[in-house]
Amino acid sequence: MTGTVIFDPLIPWSVLAAVAALALAGVVLALWRGLSGWALRALAALMVLAALAGPVYQIEDRAPLTDIVLLVEDESASQGLSDRPAQTAGAAAELVEALEARDNTELRRVTVKDGEGDAGTEMMTALAAALAEEPRARVAGIIALSDGRVHDMDRLPELPAPMHLLLTGRETDWDRRLIVDNAPAFAIIGEPVTLTLRIEDSGAVPPGATTAPLEISVDGGPPERFTLPVGQDIELPVTLPHGGRNVLQFTVPEAEGELTDRNNTALVQMNGVRDRLRVLLVSGEPHPGGRTWRNLLKSDSSVDLVHFTILRPPEKQDGVPVDELSLIAFPTRELFLEKIDDFDLIIFDRYKRRGILPAIYLDNVSDYVAKGGAVLVAAGPDFATADSIYRSPLGTTLPAEPSARVIEDRYRPAVTDLGERHPVTSGLDWDGEWGSWLRQVDLLPRSGHVVMQGIDERPLLVLDRVGEGRVALLASDHAWLWSRGYEGGGPQLDLLRRLAHWMMKEPELEEEALWAEAVGQTMRIIRRTLEEEVGDVTVTTPDGSTTEVELREVSPGRYEALYEGPEIGLYRLAEGDHEAVIGLGPAAPREFEQTIATDVALAPAIEAVRGGVFRLEQGLPTIRNVREGRPAAGRGWIGLTPRGAYETRDVTQSALLPPWLVLFLAAGFIVAGWLREGRR
Repeated sequence: MTGTVIFDPLIPWSVLAAVAALALAGVVLALWRGLSGWALRALAALMVLAALAGPVYQIEDRAPLTDIVLLVEDESASQGLSDRPAQTAGAAAELVEALEARDNTELRRVTVKDGEGDAGTEMMTALAAALAEEPRARVAGIIALSDGRVHDMDRLPELPAPMHLLLTGRETDWDRRLIVDNAPAFAIIGEPVTLTLRIEDSGAVPPGATTAPLEISVDGGPPERFTLPVGQDIELPVTLPHGGRNVLQFTVPEAEGELTDRNNTALVQMNGVRDRLRVLLVSGEPHPGGRTWRNLLKSDSSVDLVHFTILRPPEKQDGVPVDELSLIAFPTRELFLEKIDDFDLIIFDRYKRRGILPAIYLDNVSDYVAKGGAVLVAAGPDFATADSIYRSPLGTTLPAEPSARVIEDRYRPAVTDLGERHPVTSGLDWDGEWGSWLRQVDLLPRSGHVVMQGIDERPLLVLDRVGEGRVALLASDHAWLWSRGYEGGGPQLDLLRRLAHWMMKEPELEEEALWAEAVGQTMRIIRRTLEEEVGDVTVTTPDGSTTEVELREVSPGRYEALYEGPEIGLYRLAEGDHEAVIGLGPAAPREFEQTIATDVALAPAIEAVRGGVFRLEQGLPTIRNVREGRPAAGRGWIGLTPRGAYETRDVTQSALLPPWLVLFLAAGFIVAGWLREGRR
């Protein structure tokens, strides 16, 4: 029970102040005139003013409330290193026992886990949520058990009481980490890109640790070993070996006494792209489709096109002097002998033997294909004649031979069953039905894959691999009808672009491929094949264990499966003769970027509320009570601020001046003053 005097004025305080000023003026006037009853008049005015102020005696029935102490326990990944879990558990048990033994004290335990994704230790987020659930006037203190590696200090809430950090870890801890900077997402195949590497030691580093080994592997292959200085930025030139995704793994072997090796590996995934695709287009006599090929290749900014159209063959003799011809001589020797290897693709569009390219040149084209080049033949009517390019040394490279028949009839090109599974022709999008073509050269397939068919299911597009190179044969010169919108047109641009990119070995158009796409810790495993069935994919996790994953067909020739990776790191995929690698998450998560226990992040917040920092390896501090605003930590002790909070159960009020008493006293003082002044 507590009693206090409060005021509940009958009129506003401003009006009451005006009345008091008026009364004071009257008393001063009486004093100035020498009236002997001025004191009695002043007492009467004072009684009236006191009554107007409304003094009330208030009695509260209060029940004391306990003080609340928050114990924040860091159970993030970095707290699992060395003996930190045992340190945390032992200290938490002792603190719980000591706090529960205190009078008028309640304990709230707050557990901090790793944040979602790679957010790290979100202690301030957890602390803010805990404070929001408690009356701030009852919080007497905050005790954190942590290594001090907090990653959300920007969310620091306003602390209502002293905060203390009991630091885990050892002063003798040391760690080594590998840092890779400025790693681009894309790089040009065959050209070096510079990565900046740094091997960094922190903590109580043992003497003599000035160099460290570094292992580098590409796509999970055998690593190469180097020795690098510690603490220096090293510029490392890297050349990507192939197009598509290249997975580079950099590893520093674990050193003796090191705190962890989780930050000794860095995964860099870069896509290899070609600088410029060099294409040689050789057109025979002009025809409407020639412009289609040219427009297609010129529309791609990554293509360097060299285009020659044979307008005047050598046998043409019309009497025009050579110096008056506005034509450029065909540099056959330069293109087909000296610089043929500079091209990624050679296209023969309705080309026939006209004495321009000697047999030795076309034989050189066959060697070019066998060594990894690509040739596309768009056949016109001449392909079925004796002047056909098939009748040259290049014929042994082509996947089909002409039957000497050219069919002039309307037909709609169609994708074969095999073509539905081939990446060049599968899923060609087009609104409506494909338009018709009007000509087709009859072919007799010898090898390769027929992916499109025409009249009476005759081969229209045949693809083949020759040696290390690729060859495509299109048995019609009427693809341009689609680009003109004839009978609604068709996916001519998409088809020809896919065809050109497949021949230039773009990874996304490989017909037999295994790869994976990652989102967080989930990977989508994708297997493309021309076969009717595929086996299970063997997934090898970073720790060496294996898992069999069954694939299901989602579209013709495409099989997929989702796999949730149990940990961060490099995964190997294998199905039959096909292998792939992929990295899930960062090689060194945020929790392991810095692992040495420190108070650097939390110190400013703790100093602001006059708290303290203590290492658990030096013993657990005792707990004392301190007054608010006083230092809350000292040698071997930490302080809690008793809040003295209470709950009001009942309130009673009684007037200090009853109205009848005010009236009686005020009237009495006025009458007494009048009588005194009257006798005088």
